Amino acid sequence: MPPSNRGDAPFATLRRALGRWDLTAIGINQVIGSAIFLLPASIAARIGGWSAIGVVFAGLASMLIALCLAESVSRFESTGGPYLFTRAAFGRFAGFEVGWMQWFVRALAYAAILNGLALALGFYWPFVTSGVGRVLLVTSVVAALAWINVRGVRQSSLVITLLTIGKLLPLAIFIVTGLFFVNWSRMAPSGAISLSQAGSAALLLIFAFGGYEVIPVPAGEARHPARHLPFALVATILAATAVLALVQLVAQGILPDDLAQSETPLADAALISLGGAGALMIGVGSVVSMMGTNAGQVLTGSRMLFALAENGELPSWFARIHPRFRTPANTVLFTSSVAFALALTGSFEALAAASAVARLVVYGAACASTVQLRRPGYAQAVRPATFVIPFGPSVPVLALAVVVAVLAGATGQQLLGGLSALVVGAALFIITGWLRNRVNRRAMNERSSS
Repeated sequence: MPPSNRGDAPFATLRRALGRWDLTAIGINQVIGSAIFLLPASIAARIGGWSAIGVVFAGLASMLIALCLAESVSRFESTGGPYLFTRAAFGRFAGFEVGWMQWFVRALAYAAILNGLALALGFYWPFVTSGVGRVLLVTSVVAALAWINVRGVRQSSLVITLLTIGKLLPLAIFIVTGLFFVNWSRMAPSGAISLSQAGSAALLLIFAFGGYEVIPVPAGEARHPARHLPFALVATILAATAVLALVQLVAQGILPDDLAQSETPLADAALISLGGAGALMIGVGSVVSMMGTNAGQVLTGSRMLFALAENGELPSWFARIHPRFRTPANTVLFTSSVAFALALTGSFEALAAASAVARLVVYGAACASTVQLRRPGYAQAVRPATFVIPFGPSVPVLALAVVVAVLAGATGQQLLGGLSALVVGAALFIITGWLRNRVNRRAMNERSSS
């Protein structure tokens, strides 16, 4: 292991403590986030009665990409996920861009959800939506999640698992009880949808399923990464597809005429099926969901920076491991600080358009890397895959086609935002490379003079 990984203790390493269900909880927690409580209305506004079917098709498309991630991650045991795949397949620059875009999405989402949390709690305690109250809330959440993540990956994983259960439980109650109130005669899809409607819905749904790409990132802390990470990826997509499709079906079946206009579709549907207690349950569930998602943002975002530094792409400070807790404490604090600053300034809103394309860049790189790493010259440089997708290159090619098709549906603002983020990443790559060479030259000069 390179010296930059050792932190203050000579042999400090990351602790391998994550099992298959820990990793699955991380994935489900990231996919089924706060958006699920608002998503049904947005999908219905685009494709109406086809919404539930659209969710299932998006789940199938996401599974294609997840299978590519599963095969690639089975070749690696280190922290980094898609960054490592892309670096091995296409070189340092491409790998850095993917790693940067992954961290960018995590930090941006963290900040956005912090503000969403303030708005959600503001319904009950208005003072937390602005001024000192908002600052105290954001500070408390960021500090608590940073402290948990610094203390250890096992503690972080336990908190994420508990919060994942906490968000799934109200959704399960909503689905089971809501099925009795669904008007099944209205569930048959009707009317044709245009190509632009389908494209807009596809873009929304692909991002609704987003988040599973972080599952391979903490591979360096998984007990058996080659076996457990592919399992977690497939299990996450299956579970997410089932939950998202059933939630959409119930909301659509209870509020068929008003769903697209509802600002709080799940709460409105729960009010009909379960009364005021049901609406409150959904409100609490959304808050728990936000906390769980942000706990995952800290864990995976910090590991992404750590992976870049571990491979010499960032200063060694980012690769230091806490000698006692064996966590990348510096990157936990850095990621938390950036999200904190964005949340308080609100400047993340100007960057939101870039996050859509950023995720597509990661997906596309993962799919292309799967094909590239199968080639004989590359296969000798990495470990053999313990999980291999059947049917040759057909699945990676189909997955890449999905990514390209969704990218074609992106708006001009989203494309410009994504391009801007890539340019920033390229600038960081050049700057860090220059600094690294300068340090190396200084070290060589000191050795030669001595």
